[in-house]
Amino acid sequence: MSSDEAPDQAEAVATAVLAVPGVHSLHAGLLGEAATYLPGRRVNGVRLGADDCEVHVVLAWDVPVLETADRVRVAVEPLVAGPVHVTVEDLAPQADQP
Repeated sequence: MSSDEAPDQAEAVATAVLAVPGVHSLHAGLLGEAATYLPGRRVNGVRLGADDCEVHVVLAWDVPVLETADRVRVAVEPLVAGPVHVTVEDLAPQADQP
């Protein structure tokens, strides 16, 4: 992968992840280590490696965690080389019901 491909690839991965039902947001990890650094900005929650990809997410409160993580993996696999590792960092607070 050339350096020209990385920004587009990281953003494509982020877009694919956020399109999965039940994904609330991407998460940068406890110390901000789960990110792809680009000139002047970063894509939180996506770390592209030479042989794999890490995705860190916050899920909606009421979704099945394992099934949603599997859906994230399936959505990202066509976009990257190697395995996709999905880490569920947190659950979004349940919305108040009126």
